[in-house]
Amino acid sequence: MPLERYEILLPLNYNDGTSIEPEKFQQTRRELVAKFGAVTMDTQPISGVWIHEGREYNDEMIRFIIDTESTPEIDRFFSELKNRLKERFRQIEIWITATPIRIF
Repeated sequence: MPLERYEILLPLNYNDGTSIEPEKFQQTRRELVAKFGAVTMDTQPISGVWIHEGREYNDEMIRFIIDTESTPEIDRFFSELKNRLKERFRQIEIWITATPIRIF
């Protein structure tokens, strides 16, 4: 079965600039560990800039990484997770990417 690395970028602040509560990150971590048995968290903030409807947003984000088999069920899980995260973190968009990987 092919493997993929799923990366989730989660903002440290709401779109209005206020800090997101740590519990929301902990809830997401628990959810991923319950589903996959492991998660890697890159907690060194990374910066990003994007424009939506003419407004510029400057984000500081952390990255959650999950390596797992690539199946339609897993893709559905991440699609549904994205919707939950957009609501949980009150975001216009949440970026989740999948990249094929090989483990040696």
